[in-house]
Amino acid sequence: MDRNASRLAAIAVFLLTQVAFVSAAEIKVFSTIGVKGVLEDLIPKFEKQTGHKVNVTWSTAALLTKRVQAGERADALILIKGDVANLLKEGKITPGTDTLFAQSIFAIGVKAGTAKPDISSPEALKKALLAAKGVSYSNPTSGGASGVYIEKQIEKMGITEQLKDKTKFPPSGGFSGTLLISGEADIAVQSKPELLHVPGVEVVGPLPGDMAFTVVYAAAVQTGAAQAEAAKALVNYMKSPEAQAVFKAMGYDPA
Repeated sequence: MDRNASRLAAIAVFLLTQVAFVSAAEIKVFSTIGVKGVLEDLIPKFEKQTGHKVNVTWSTAALLTKRVQAGERADALILIKGDVANLLKEGKITPGTDTLFAQSIFAIGVKAGTAKPDISSPEALKKALLAAKGVSYSNPTSGGASGVYIEKQIEKMGITEQLKDKTKFPPSGGFSGTLLISGEADIAVQSKPELLHVPGVEVVGPLPGDMAFTVVYAAAVQTGAAQAEAAKALVNYMKSPEAQAVFKAMGYDPA
């Protein structure tokens, strides 16, 4: 009798394991590097809770959007608000699956322990940039939102030529703060969380005055996703109290 009970219990455990295995999915994700630090913390938690496996392709939101528009497929897309809105209009996103989950300001960073420049006004920032030995921000040609925006602001300030020889770009999809640590730049501009992602970087403050800018992040399920239900679970998880607490701890604001 005990032997039969043990055998039945073993079979039950095996069947439950098989059900969990069958329901577990491998989710293909295209994600902007703008939330990389948070997702590296959250994904293992999500995988443990759901049994799903998450495989992420990291790049700028603009480049990932172009890949989707060119016909590449993922299950979940984690981009920025404008790109998700455009893809929804183009039929590349399943209607009703898109959600805003976080936002971040563009900011100025320096290597921790070094002097902080005066960025209290646009004019003060202009002087700080001109006085810097090296200025780092995302390469605009890679489609990074911060790089495109900062380049436009530099043009408005009329100092594009003065900064040309001392502008340093991180590798495509990289963090501008890494060039502070390497000594190639002494001022970096990127979103606040991206600056904080690099150990040894200190945020001086947001871009001043009317230069201030906030990027809003969004997630959605791509149309025709092979793992649509699992992808939707990941998208919903981005708004969960657990995920939102991590976003807040890493310098993001609620969307």
